[in-house]
Amino acid sequence: MVRAGFEVELLAPAGASRLDLAQEIASRARGSVRRRFHVDTEASATPGVAAFWHLTPAFDVVDAAGAPVCSLVDDTTIVADLDAGAPPRPGWYRVLSDDPRLLRLVERHADPAEGIGSVLDPVAELFGAPVREVRGVRRLDDGAGATIAMAAPLPGERERPCEVVTPPWERDHVRHLEELLAPARDLGFTVPAEAAVHVNLDAGPFRDVARFRHVVSTFAGRREELRERFGTNPRCTRLGPLPADLVELVRADWPDWASLRAVAARTGVTKFSDVNLTRVLGVRPGPDVLEVRILPGSIDGEAIGRGFDQLLEVLELPGSPGSPGPAGSPGSSAGTRRSTR
Repeated sequence: MVRAGFEVELLAPAGASRLDLAQEIASRARGSVRRRFHVDTEASATPGVAAFWHLTPAFDVVDAAGAPVCSLVDDTTIVADLDAGAPPRPGWYRVLSDDPRLLRLVERHADPAEGIGSVLDPVAELFGAPVREVRGVRRLDDGAGATIAMAAPLPGERERPCEVVTPPWERDHVRHLEELLAPARDLGFTVPAEAAVHVNLDAGPFRDVARFRHVVSTFAGRREELRERFGTNPRCTRLGPLPADLVELVRADWPDWASLRAVAARTGVTKFSDVNLTRVLGVRPGPDVLEVRILPGSIDGEAIGRGFDQLLEVLELPGSPGSPGPAGSPGSSAGTRRSTR
């Protein structure tokens, strides 16, 4: 059994949104939808500001017992299929700041269920400053005139991108995926031009010198082979090779994981690589996972399952096909997939 979670990038049909899918999944699970904010970045057109951090509408689906089913969030890389000139959808907005620390403060105090006109009010009380409206944008400045945050209508069709983020599952991965993707297909969701599927595996097993070395050498030395094998989408924008100095240092003999980690963490590893090692190395907050980012976009649980099987073979995880131990045993991915059909 291999514990894994998935991120599947989809696109709602014109006139629909990720909230529609959240409500449909919740209905089938006899659960409910909880609105929250999703944190990400976007390019800035403001001189002197490279990027803005923003909060956008996200939706967590829970079952009748309150257990997580999935989350549906925006993905700023999905743009090609959107009509950027479409008018903002009523009620949809984002909160922006050029300082991630201030944005985290806003996220802590603002209620995502509030409308654009009142969402910044609790933060305004903290700073003792009024929220002003400037050309349809709600703007909060501190007493010295420095901008803390802005609430602005969501740009044209930004409600349509829908990244389905699953909790980690230990078995029956295909069945669980189909419980989320079948409703999406029924509602007319499609695979966007820039789509990918990300697989999140528990980071713990990779905090081992030999296993970490295998991951780095495999994704570095076989990069083009793997991209061809998995059918990586060439239109994905947030992929890249691992740092050359990381590839070089794993070739050395290391007495233990702590020694290797201390040096590897200083090599400039980034989330936006074919394999995201930042959380294995503890240099980025978030879920304790190794994230593989090169699987192609799909709205078919069976197809994603086949890619997952191939990934486990590449990583040579215990119990996966091609690793020590009988392939197809109860702990293998192949055995898991047979049980889902």
